[in-house]
Amino acid sequence: MMSRGRDLMGKVVVSEETGRKFGVVGDINFISESGELLNVVLVEPTKHVADLTLEKDENNRLLVPFSSVKSVGDFVIISEKEIA
Repeated sequence: MMSRGRDLMGKVVVSEETGRKFGVVGDINFISESGELLNVVLVEPTKHVADLTLEKDENNRLLVPFSSVKSVGDFVIISEKEIA
């Protein structure tokens, strides 16, 4: 499970709906007991991030809920609709 999280590191986060880039995956938050992925920590945010309602962690880093991740390949594709 952890290798899946590491595979995301450094990938560009892109909107499924519009193709806009939001930033780069800088870290992953997960539950160590179960390996469940919770959030993608966004670094190098672009101006498009302002259109999303993202929580921030204690270090003021933007958090993208893992539930919004649709696919991972060359990019991490997220659904803007699923970020409330």
